[in-house]
Amino acid sequence: MKTAPNSNPPGESKLIRAQGTYLDDNELKSVISYLREKGEPEFHPELIQLGKQNISADGPRDELFDQAVDIVLQSERGSVSLLQRRLTIGYSRASRLIEEMAACGIVGEYKGSQAREVLVTSEEWEALKEQEAARIRSAALEEGVPDMIYDDDM
Repeated sequence: MKTAPNSNPPGESKLIRAQGTYLDDNELKSVISYLREKGEPEFHPELIQLGKQNISADGPRDELFDQAVDIVLQSERGSVSLLQRRLTIGYSRASRLIEEMAACGIVGEYKGSQAREVLVTSEEWEALKEQEAARIRSAALEEGVPDMIYDDDM
């Protein structure tokens, strides 16, 4: 059986150099040592900021937040994949919703691939929403917004 040049017969596990540059461990350590001697890395500030997304309980909320919380409370698990399926949204948005819930104390901290623990009941969530609505109304009234806007009888 004839084999192509620079290839091994089937079943032989000897490494060969294919395309690209091969560096063994000693060469790699040498390059890293050289770069460390030359100075510290310089990062672009805008790239560093990409990884730092501050999500707070007071900031603007996603329009699907309340619906997402209801789903999490019904299922009793804070799962990104659950929100993706039930709300037909992408991973990034579902992940942000879960992070917003964590900032509000609705779900627990990140636990790897496991779903997050739900920390509040449906009744507690309704009470939290009422408190938030009262806080917003109070702040608006202090700013001079007419009370009739918040009149529940209309």
